[in-house]
Amino acid sequence: MIRRAAIGTGLARRPLVVKLVSDEVFERATRSGRYVGTLDSFQETGGARTRFLRATRTAALKRARHVFCPSAYLRDVSVRWGLDRGLVSVLPNPAPSVPPMPSREALRREFGLEGDTLVFAGRLGPQKAVAVLLDALVEADRVHLVVAGDGPEQRALERQSATLGLDGRVRFLGRVPRETVLRLFRAADASVLPSRWENFPHTVVEALAVGCPVIATAVGGVPEVVRDGDNGLLVPPNDSEALSAAIARFFTDTRLRERLAAAAPASVTDYSEQAVFGTIEAELAKAASG
Repeated sequence: MIRRAAIGTGLARRPLVVKLVSDEVFERATRSGRYVGTLDSFQETGGARTRFLRATRTAALKRARHVFCPSAYLRDVSVRWGLDRGLVSVLPNPAPSVPPMPSREALRREFGLEGDTLVFAGRLGPQKAVAVLLDALVEADRVHLVVAGDGPEQRALERQSATLGLDGRVRFLGRVPRETVLRLFRAADASVLPSRWENFPHTVVEALAVGCPVIATAVGGVPEVVRDGDNGLLVPPNDSEALSAAIARFFTDTRLRERLAAAAPASVTDYSEQAVFGTIEAELAKAASG
């Protein structure tokens, strides 16, 4: 879409403002199975086709009068492509407006949650590394997991869960509405995100907004919103032992758990829809009048 937008706005002689949410060349390579790895390592790889896609992507972005990135991490990546740092700014994804909800206890009854419970919400693909999370749960023998989402790895993850003896502790709900995800986060003890790489995931902001601490991997833009020991816990990616230890620490330290939950909502107040959309509106007006 970036290339088409650049061509279309050029032909129409209209200014272009872009919200850059990922490296689409990297996304193409991972979806097709041609590349398995992180966004950072991908920047140094690729043949002629990849170099062509990178060149046309960057040329299109250079036509923009301004580029928004959801995280400082992606901003720095895009600047390495050759974009002018002065024309690239960080604009985080907005925190959701939290609808009225029943009490946490009522929600736990609604979803049938008992005991220590984590929630994962997202697409079940290689990026999210849910297989690492399932391995971590083997040691966290009293912790339950609810998985909201579907994707190409769902059946394999269900089989892995059964093979690891996690039946009864892991539930796969499939795809659910966004409002249900928010209610699940409110009912759970913590959200968990074991991703191999990320930009600025919506689910992290959504969980924190409803008072749900986050246990996540310190990848991409995640550390920009999840602060270790403040509103969540951070671990290295692809490390089931470190993730298991963080889960154990969370559930065995009551004071830590209460402190993280109490700090969660206030940690995303700067990401309000009003603030984010106001920034977009101001930059669009500037581009239109320039």
